[in-house]
Amino acid sequence: MEAFTRLTALAAPLPQPNIDTDIILPARFLLITEKAGLGRYAFYERRTNGGFVLDQPRYAGARILVAGDNFGCGSSREHAPWALHDLGIRCIIAPGFGEIFRANALRNGMLPVTLPLAGWQMVLAAAERAEQVTVDLAAQTVALAGGTTIAFTLAPDERDALLGGLDEIDVIRARYTAAIAAFEAGQRETSPWLWDKD
Repeated sequence: MEAFTRLTALAAPLPQPNIDTDIILPARFLLITEKAGLGRYAFYERRTNGGFVLDQPRYAGARILVAGDNFGCGSSREHAPWALHDLGIRCIIAPGFGEIFRANALRNGMLPVTLPLAGWQMVLAAAERAEQVTVDLAAQTVALAGGTTIAFTLAPDERDALLGGLDEIDVIRARYTAAIAAFEAGQRETSPWLWDKD
């Protein structure tokens, strides 16, 4: 997984609240099991009608999405963050997230930043002006072009995993390597036949 440390990028506004995972990636595309190329189906219904924010030239290459409250609510499809990541989105800033979507985003190397309403409104205004925004995970800040800095918090284990580019298995290995080694050593002594390859 690609580490997330600091990202300066164009932010695109999508302020509508309660955008669920079926809007992000319609259910008919869940049969696709490859992550690569899944972005073309993200927000499919909205993009086919034309004028969708991520298809507008002024937001070409946006890597930050400023979304409305409760973004990613609905079903627990991991395809939704896969599709967003394939579009190039690395960070989503919102007043709140669907709980499962948030967890899936973190597992796929995307940073979900939860901001209080006043801070979110400032970032949304910057996105509506098509400005670049800097998200610094180490400092846990969002910085706007005018110099305003807004703090956010992330659980230490989530922060460390993103900073290190660690997926769930990597985190388990890092946290429990000594315990796993001790268990295996004990098992080799008490049950050597399990380890005998001959």
